[in-house]
Amino acid sequence: MKSIQLRGIAAAVSGALLLGAAPLALADSTDDIINALIGKGVLTEEEGALLQKGRAGEKEAAEKKKASEVKASFKDGITWESGDKSTKMSVNGRIQLDSRTSDWSESSSGTEANANSADTFDIRRAYLGVKGTFWDYYSFEATADFAQNGSDLDVAYLNVHWWKEAQFQFGQFKMPFSLEERTSSRFIDFQERSFVNNSNITPGKEQGVMVHGTPFKGINYALAYSTGQGKNTDETDVREDSKDWIAHADANFAEIADIKDAVIHVGASYANGDQPSTKSVSAQRTEGRGVEFFASGALTDDGRSVERTRQGVEGSFAYGPVKLQGEYAMAKYEGQSGVVDYEREIKAWYAEALWLITGESYADSYKGGKYDRIKPKNNFNPKGQGWGAWEVGVRFSDFDASDFTVANSATTGRLTAGRTNEADSWTVGLKWLPNPNTRFLLNYVDTDFDSDVTIGNVTEDSEKSLTFRAQFDF
Repeated sequence: MKSIQLRGIAAAVSGALLLGAAPLALADSTDDIINALIGKGVLTEEEGALLQKGRAGEKEAAEKKKASEVKASFKDGITWESGDKSTKMSVNGRIQLDSRTSDWSESSSGTEANANSADTFDIRRAYLGVKGTFWDYYSFEATADFAQNGSDLDVAYLNVHWWKEAQFQFGQFKMPFSLEERTSSRFIDFQERSFVNNSNITPGKEQGVMVHGTPFKGINYALAYSTGQGKNTDETDVREDSKDWIAHADANFAEIADIKDAVIHVGASYANGDQPSTKSVSAQRTEGRGVEFFASGALTDDGRSVERTRQGVEGSFAYGPVKLQGEYAMAKYEGQSGVVDYEREIKAWYAEALWLITGESYADSYKGGKYDRIKPKNNFNPKGQGWGAWEVGVRFSDFDASDFTVANSATTGRLTAGRTNEADSWTVGLKWLPNPNTRFLLNYVDTDFDSDVTIGNVTEDSEKSLTFRAQFDF
């Protein structure tokens, strides 16, 4: 035993001396060195095998230790990740502090005509949540909004992504409809979304299941089956199954054709289902989040439910720092009330143009069929070494619910007295991004009503508003 130890020491010394020799100069690992020493006769094969076995054990122990390590980092959120990257979790949130002022008149008593027209500050959103991935293929997210009446569950879902071509999602999440809706409120082009985002036309976050994926480069699809009732609302009608089927597909031809620094996005959406009888059509506010200019009574059907069909098309074309985007969407309601068969439609569209003055590329923020975070070329530095990203934009929107009139019978979509069924709106915006996680937005919104709107004894044919947002997300 002693002779083996002495021989091992001699071998180690000899190995150290031989490291300076040319034949071993190219050895790049411990295993290479051991094999070279065996070849030189410094070590026997038995001794070399023992050393390699020990080395293998050390490697295995090091790999297990690395895989079990948890590393914390910050990248658009506070993230913890396992050493083998199969499991990670992050804490995320956003805060949006808004202010808005409008020219809507006061009533004769000196009070505001309507609460929505009041000049005010507003915590528009205050989200806090967690999301993560376990064992490579199972992702989740649970987020609450503390700005809406105390607290409100925003999303809570599980996404199983065994294959990128076909993923499966379960829970409450954003439905696959409308480019503007699918884009997070953190990254939308203006402070508020357009008239297309009316909940009558565009489904938002709902409870359901969905299969979605990217079967080919630049092509995305989704098919969802939801309650059709909006966020945090279960289906309660035991006699009528009023769930919605929602389908969407889009393609980025710039990605398909390998056109760099560009986005050529086209997409289409379709939804069909029933909504419970006596459910009211959602009201519509101006894009300055001001007065409620459109409202209607409930739609009823003697057959217990009203059929609702929604369709939309979208296009976005960007090259470098310039982007043009537009959408058209409509909803059709069909039902029967007594002997009256009725059909009512709501239509909306918008077109917009934006320019990143500081030269960032919109293509860099586009992924998965929607736009994401813009990263300034140079973050703002108060010492004068960077000014962040600056963007200007203009949008025109149109809303048309002319099928809803005051002459309609009460249960077939009668326009509420003092409201209008058509409006159009211009929005001009300035946006400053000091860094990828902070935004300041200033919007001027000019809305014209097709007919006078009367609220609180005040009658106006338009609304002009100035809005501001300070936002931070992580």
